[in-house]
Amino acid sequence: MNIDRAVMAFAGVVILVSVALTQLVSPWWWLLTAFVGLNLLQASFTGFCPAAMLFRKLGVRSGCAFR
Repeated sequence: MNIDRAVMAFAGVVILVSVALTQLVSPWWWLLTAFVGLNLLQASFTGFCPAAMLFRKLGVRSGCAFR
């Protein structure tokens, strides 16, 4: 698995967890979903992604999008 796939998988898991928390706990968890979406959008324009930096430090190999 490379960084690109790891970031997308991580974002997907966080979104699914936030949707579940919205249904089970509070509608305020939609803010987490919005944060993940905005972070993915800004990363697509800037190439800066904190999750990619974390995965790189954990030893995940580089991909095409995040180097």
